[in-house]
Amino acid sequence: MSYPRLKYANLEELEAHARPLLSQGAYDYYQSGSEREQTRADNLAAWSRWKLLPRCLLDVQKVDCSLDLFGTKLGMPVLVAPMAAQRLCHEAGERAMAEGAGLQGSAMIVSTMSTCTLPEVAQAGASLWFQLYVFKDRSLTLEMVKKAENSGYKALVLTVDAPQLGKRDVNERNAFALPPGLSLAAVEQAIAERAGRKSSKMARGVKLVVRGAGAETGRDEPADGAPGSLFGAGFNALIDPSLTWKDLAWLCSRTKLPVVLKGVLAPDDARRAVQSGVAGIIVSNHGGRQLDGAPAAVDVLPHVVAAVREAAPARNVPVLVDGGVRRGSDVVKCLALGARAVLVGRPMLWALAMGGARGVAHALELLRSEIRLDMRLLGAASLADITSDVVMPASGQGLCIPTSRL
Repeated sequence: MSYPRLKYANLEELEAHARPLLSQGAYDYYQSGSEREQTRADNLAAWSRWKLLPRCLLDVQKVDCSLDLFGTKLGMPVLVAPMAAQRLCHEAGERAMAEGAGLQGSAMIVSTMSTCTLPEVAQAGASLWFQLYVFKDRSLTLEMVKKAENSGYKALVLTVDAPQLGKRDVNERNAFALPPGLSLAAVEQAIAERAGRKSSKMARGVKLVVRGAGAETGRDEPADGAPGSLFGAGFNALIDPSLTWKDLAWLCSRTKLPVVLKGVLAPDDARRAVQSGVAGIIVSNHGGRQLDGAPAAVDVLPHVVAAVREAAPARNVPVLVDGGVRRGSDVVKCLALGARAVLVGRPMLWALAMGGARGVAHALELLRSEIRLDMRLLGAASLADITSDVVMPASGQGLCIPTSRL
C-alpha cells in the first residue's frame, strides 16, 4: 500500500508538520491541556520513569502483535482515542479517521462530539466503538446509544472524568467555537430524531458550541471582550454532572453493548466499576485536559490493573490506557504493566490533517513497525510474552530487577 510522501519518521514529529495546516483556533483546541498543563506534560515525561529489561537468545523471527478485544480481531494493540470535532482538521473528519484505522486493522472510538453522524462513520467499514457522554436529557443519551447499536458499533465507552469541561486557558482566550459549516452532527442527528422540551434545550447547547466569535465572517479569532470558550459552555450545557454509580447500572441495563469505563485513575473506582459489571476499564486523565495535577496514566496503570484482577479474578476484564503514547516502546511498557491495549490521540489528529485516511494509516503503520521492533528487541514473539518481568521503575536508588519468568 502506498502512502503520501510525509516527511516524518515517527509520531513525535507529526505535530510540527500538521500545525501550519490548521487554523490557530483548531490547533490550540487540539493541543491544549488544562490550567498549567502539568498533567499533559507529565503524560509525556512519565515514560522515562519506566525501563524495559530485554531478554536474549529467544526466537523472535516471527513477531505477532495482533489480539482479540470484545470479539474483534485487531492487527495491533492500538485504538484511535475518542476526539471531538475532527472535521476541524480534515474535510472528511471522523469518517477518514475510521477509514485510516481500518486500513491497518486498528479500531476507532468515535466521540459523542463527532462532526460526522454515527452511521456516516460506520460507512468506512472499520471496527468502531462509541464514546458516550451522558446528557441531562437521558432520552437523548439513549437515542445515541441506539444509533451506535444500529450502526454496528462494537462497544460503548462511557467517559466519567468530565462532569464539566476542564479550564483550558487558550480556548477561553480564543473564544473557541466550531466555525461556520461544522456542527456536532452526531448529537444533532439524535436531537432531530427526538421531540420534546428537554431536547429543545439540548439543541440550544449545541448551537452555543458553534456560535463562535467571528462566525459571521468565517474568522475564528476572538472578538474584543470574548466570553471565553463557547465550545466549553455548550458542552457544560449538555452534560449531566449528577452522574453516579446508580446511573452506570442504569446504562448497562439499557444497552446490549459491552460498557467500558473511560477516565478511571483511582484503583478503588476501578474495583467498584468491575463489581458493577463493566466490561472494561480505560485508565485515562483525558489527555491532561481535565483535572490538572492528576497523575500520568501509566504511573497508576499497574495499581488499577491489580485492583481489577483482585475484584474479578475469573473475568479477565481488559484494562486499556491512554495518555502521551508516541512510540512503540510506550505501547510495550503499557502492555508489560498490564494493559491489554492503548489508545492514541493527538498524533492521529496531526496525521489526519496531513494526509486524511492514508495519513492516519501511515502513522499507525509506523507505530506498529516500532511495536514489532521493540518486541523483537525485548525477546517477545507475541503480546503474551510481554509480561511484568520485563518492565521496572527507574528510581534514584537504581534499577529494581524483577524476578525472571524463566
